[in-house]
Amino acid sequence: MNQIEPIIEFKDFTFKYRAQVEPTLYDINLSVYPGEKVLIVGPSGSGKSTLAHCINGLVPFSFPGETTGELFIKGQKPEKMGIFGLSKIVGTVLQDTDGQFVGLTVAEDIAFALENDCLKQEDMKKRVSDVANVVEVNELLHHAPSELSGGQKQRVSMAGVMVDDVDILLFDEPLANLDPATGKKAIALIDQISRDNDVTVLIIEHRLEDALYRDVDRIIVVGEGRIVADMSPDELLCSGILKEQGIREPLYLSALEHAGCTVLPQSKPQHIESMDLSPYEAKVTEWFKQIERPKKEPVTEEVIGITDLCFSYVPGQPILKNINFSIHRGEMVSIVGKNGAGKTTLSNLICGFLTPDQGEIRLNGADISGLSIKERGEKIGLVMQNPNQMISKPMIFDEIALGLTVRGVPKDEIKERVNATLKICGLYPFRNWPVSALSFGQKKRVTIASILVMNPDILILDEPTAGQDYRHYMEIMEFLKELNEKKGITILMITHDMHLMLEYTDRAIVVADGEIIMDSTPAKVLTDETVAKRAYLKKTSLYDLAVKCNIKEPTEFVDSFIYYERELRENV
Repeated sequence: MNQIEPIIEFKDFTFKYRAQVEPTLYDINLSVYPGEKVLIVGPSGSGKSTLAHCINGLVPFSFPGETTGELFIKGQKPEKMGIFGLSKIVGTVLQDTDGQFVGLTVAEDIAFALENDCLKQEDMKKRVSDVANVVEVNELLHHAPSELSGGQKQRVSMAGVMVDDVDILLFDEPLANLDPATGKKAIALIDQISRDNDVTVLIIEHRLEDALYRDVDRIIVVGEGRIVADMSPDELLCSGILKEQGIREPLYLSALEHAGCTVLPQSKPQHIESMDLSPYEAKVTEWFKQIERPKKEPVTEEVIGITDLCFSYVPGQPILKNINFSIHRGEMVSIVGKNGAGKTTLSNLICGFLTPDQGEIRLNGADISGLSIKERGEKIGLVMQNPNQMISKPMIFDEIALGLTVRGVPKDEIKERVNATLKICGLYPFRNWPVSALSFGQKKRVTIASILVMNPDILILDEPTAGQDYRHYMEIMEFLKELNEKKGITILMITHDMHLMLEYTDRAIVVADGEIIMDSTPAKVLTDETVAKRAYLKKTSLYDLAVKCNIKEPTEFVDSFIYYERELRENV
């Protein structure tokens, strides 16, 4: 492959944004060859997004700065091609697909690039139809993009960049907003496009194990603006570099490590399904036998109760059907299921933003149908997925104080409660900062603090860790765990993150097609193939590891792994 010219080539490349003192990228030397499929990983702030922006032309055309060294895309310098010229070579699928749509219908959106090229209408229709078939959205051509699920939006975005016959496809966190099964389909589709269309594919992703569902040629690790590693997946997974850089390794590798195994590249660890586990089986079995899990006393005091709840946006088309469950005081519970299953609708019904068609919602044993949104908000706090949708004040202190201010709480009490909450959330040093100066993860904490200051009994969080790297994920989740254990706050998390569900909750409520299909431990949910398939979840790789090591109780193995990891974290 290396006999041919690279399609992307960085030579001693350094880049500094105009507004910054230090460069974001240092001395980058990197060659990507036509037809390669490359995965780029690294913690938040490592420079991997800036690397992508250099390739697709956002640097320097949208984000100006100072550059030294050279960059060639298909043998040409980007600054000479301009952003329009680059768009004919590099197609980018953004993490936030909503920011990419321009057409009123799917067909119009896919055709946008062709309209700019002044293509004849009959040729345009044929090209749109052909590319819609490739990404399987031909049934959706007359739908509005806003009507689509997360996975469907992803496919339409892919079609919009593929329609122009680009040479390079760049995917910026394609899995961030997708349920696990749809994420698998997205990775399979990217793989198919890469093979069938002979394009060069670059994938930037935090969810390494999910991104490796299909083979990649190389993984590039970016850390503190430099390329830390450029290796085959099998070599990298055995190197220890992922852990050093704060990147989550696949769960089955963590389990093998806990069992005292030294994994070697020749075992082919890229996929648990095809990995040779014979050298490690005895150690894994022995480790599993040695773990003793204490019995947990069940909690019985109901804090939220739901009976026969039904809801539909359109009469005759139910979104939720006969929902029944109880949440007990002090629990941490995950609500999981595919995009569009009704999880967020359920949280909106509990908070009073929607009114059920029938059924009862109880808070501390009392029916809350007569309570206003404001009254419910004093006991139940909702933290939305996107912090920018919740923040309305420019300064951090004012944002956190807002709920108390509108309720007429005296100023001295506001100051005292806000400062106490800032300390709990680790935000006290930033109390006089503008919100705009914070990272995404810090903004997430501000939104949690603005709810926490109201002293709620219950916190509902919608995708608390979406788009977070491993370090920020751990920070947010350890912080929530502390709130749960020390302040006794009951926490419900709507999530697509199977790791979160396994690592931090003792119970998972699975919603599929508007119904609860399982309410059990995360280990039982993620080792039940029928439930996983129906709810678009992904069976955990720990299950495959247990089965391949001839462990007769794979669910028990998963539970033991969870217990062991929690003990490790608590003893750090």
